[in-house]
Amino acid sequence: MKVQTDTVTNPVVETTGLNIFYGPKQAIFDVSMSFPRKKVTALIGPSGCGKSTLLRAINRMNDLIDNVRTEGSLKLDGEEINQPMVDVIELRRRVGMVFQKSNPFPKSIYENVIYGLRIAGQRSKSILDETCEKSLRGAGLWEEVKDRLRESALGLSGGQMQRLCIARAIAVNPEIILMDEPCSALDPKSTIRIEDLIGELRRNYTIITVTHNMQQAARISDCTAFLYEGSLIEFGPTNRLFTKPEKKQTEDYITGRFG
Repeated sequence: MKVQTDTVTNPVVETTGLNIFYGPKQAIFDVSMSFPRKKVTALIGPSGCGKSTLLRAINRMNDLIDNVRTEGSLKLDGEEINQPMVDVIELRRRVGMVFQKSNPFPKSIYENVIYGLRIAGQRSKSILDETCEKSLRGAGLWEEVKDRLRESALGLSGGQMQRLCIARAIAVNPEIILMDEPCSALDPKSTIRIEDLIGELRRNYTIITVTHNMQQAARISDCTAFLYEGSLIEFGPTNRLFTKPEKKQTEDYITGRFG
């Protein structure tokens, strides 16, 4: 099946003929696409269509699931990431992830943010302090927590926890931030704050996000990819895909005829 896509110059991630299997079950079928650098790309489609599987492939989180097999090419900055010699820890530093449910560690706000730097062996208090403040400011959380840095992160609200997880992700200076439905568990006010934050972060990071919410995809993304039953149906600039989709299947999904 020929997929309607638009040319992406200088892509940060490229997949060619990507197939992903969970045991005998195939979840991703022959996906070829290029993700633009320092843009927001939304992955949309009905539940079970492979959005999260594709997202997790980019930092090899699927490796943590038994019997997963990947075929085809997946490149980050032109280098295959599924080769045996790839340092997966370094890959996940370069490609951070924010999950659907916020997952702060049972530590202080400060220790949550600088966790990745400590793991990497950073011991300089001045660097840790500077990174903590810079990351919390980047996540729009500094003013709310600057006097509570030694308190448990588990005392934050749901929206604050999700922004803390974003601060933790950007503290290690990644190239890409993956977001798997980051607003689905949040109230409307917190959702707006996260959407605004994504708009600010796109200046410095490539963001790839999974969302079920058509309106959210239209608001926050530069490009949108529509997946259905593990296949890429259409990919292109969000404005074009939402107003003049090339595929009837895309139009039917966006207009609510199925999904």
